[in-house]
Amino acid sequence: MTTTPLSPIDLFASALHIHPDGDVRAGERRMTSSDSGGWQLATFHVETDVDVHADHWEMHPQADEAVCCLTGGVRLYLRPVRPDDTEDMVKLQPGTAVIVPRGRWHRLELDAPSDLISITLRHGTRLEERTDTR
Repeated sequence: MTTTPLSPIDLFASALHIHPDGDVRAGERRMTSSDSGGWQLATFHVETDVDVHADHWEMHPQADEAVCCLTGGVRLYLRPVRPDDTEDMVKLQPGTAVIVPRGRWHRLELDAPSDLISITLRHGTRLEERTDTR
């Protein structure tokens, strides 16, 4: 039994790291590869496309990613698998989420300032600058 006093965690300033042994700890947000061995739950308030790195594709090779919209609205794009295909797009409104399959390149664009949650394993996460800008 823990004897540490409970206290609130500011989810906009830190992330929750959820480890396979059941341990959950608050810590630094890691947007690229992390060797923590655990899942990361991170919450973000975003105002512009720059805040969601809309000019980059992102990919998580070790796990799916749940992207949840709490407020505002975002569009999540999946990079085409084949060169002749077009991007798939999912619109997220408050209270909705999408699960991005592991290994699938994706990016976000905002419809409005938003509060988002991301849940994934960060190990091996890659970012790649977009060359297909409109």
